[in-house]
Amino acid sequence: QLGVVAGTALDEILARRLQEGDPGGHMRRALEHFPMRRMAQSIIDQYFISGGKSPNAPFRTRKLPSLEGNRESTELCIAGNFVEVFLAREGHDNPVGINYLEKIQFPHLPSIYGAMLAGVAVIIMGAGIPLEIPDAIDALLENQPAAYTVNVTGAARNAGYRMKFDPKAFLEEGPPATLRRPAFLPIVSSVTLANVLIRKTGGRLAGFVVEGPLAGGHNAPPRGAPVMTDDGQPIYGPRDVIDLPSIAKLGLPFWLAGCYGSPEGLHKARAAGAAGIQVGTAFALCRESSLKPSARQALIRKALTGKARIFTDPIASPTGFPFKVAALEGTLSEQDVYEKRQRICDLGFLRDFYLRPDGKIGYRCPAEPIPAFLAKGGKLESTIGRKCLCNSLVANIGLPQIMADGSKEKCLVTLGDDFSNIGRFCSLDNTDYSAADVIRIISG
Repeated sequence: QLGVVAGTALDEILARRLQEGDPGGHMRRALEHFPMRRMAQSIIDQYFISGGKSPNAPFRTRKLPSLEGNRESTELCIAGNFVEVFLAREGHDNPVGINYLEKIQFPHLPSIYGAMLAGVAVIIMGAGIPLEIPDAIDALLENQPAAYTVNVTGAARNAGYRMKFDPKAFLEEGPPATLRRPAFLPIVSSVTLANVLIRKTGGRLAGFVVEGPLAGGHNAPPRGAPVMTDDGQPIYGPRDVIDLPSIAKLGLPFWLAGCYGSPEGLHKARAAGAAGIQVGTAFALCRESSLKPSARQALIRKALTGKARIFTDPIASPTGFPFKVAALEGTLSEQDVYEKRQRICDLGFLRDFYLRPDGKIGYRCPAEPIPAFLAKGGKLESTIGRKCLCNSLVANIGLPQIMADGSKEKCLVTLGDDFSNIGRFCSLDNTDYSAADVIRIISG
């Protein structure tokens, strides 16, 4: 098996774990192995609080990233990705992968470099079309400057706005690190996209993760004119069925995702020519997961008592992609909880680039305070139902920001449709199952 860690918001997570006093000392232990010693010490000096911050004190957040870049957020990004991969690799010799969202373009280059410094074996990327990632990997492998084209609303199609990152600007004394090339696996939902990636990346793909609309997190939108269920969920039709025989004919290994986390699912995938499956939901609810224990146990009990509900929300995510939301009391999945939350954009991972009237680049998010979004040229209808995934997903792992009124940011849990079948791994008498149980049961 290949263990895969999440690559989202790792700069902010490192900063918050240090401010909580670094329970267990894991962040500082990993930073002891970080090759940029002065950078590591600077991060510790800025963020580490011995004994942890006061429970009622807000976290200090890092500066918001920008197209031009700022050193503080870039250094945190490199170190945060290094720390997460280092800890996942600690104590064994098995390969470890990391998963990124193409839509979150700000941190791509320093994130990948930090993960490569820690020896990441596989990079997986979805929620977009990551055509330029192989070029970035090639450059970073040699400690050379890398660039990545960003999408700028209102700019000409070939305007050429690019993020740039030069590893040598951050290296300290001694020769540059010797890196190894990670395999790259883009996530696709159609044969057409797979073909485009093969053609435009020059064959530098190790394969694909082929993900259907039953998978957790972000889903590809349905093809064609949108059709909704009575409760407002997008309906996927025949055009959204992935042509697996054609995927197999491409000649690259592929793994199937979206309700394949069972012995039957694994058998079905292999019969279709897949190398295997990708599983998320079962691991998100196991005891080793970072999901807040109270939320994890409540969700498991819902599934075991027949009350599991997944809502494919077409508007919750500022990305514009449908987003799977698990119904759970006291979280942003409940309308009244969502309406009571005061909008704030203090993390900014999902901000869009847009061209301002003065020709400069601006940043906006439909989940930010509505007056601010409208002042930046955004449309009111774009703000309706949008939820702050940045803050809620960090809250999911027990690191919620303290709001101005003293309340804590609320969770918003995402799981796949396989949530209702979690009983294959546990029971009401024993809800605390392990990652090893998942592997043992799925593999038979």
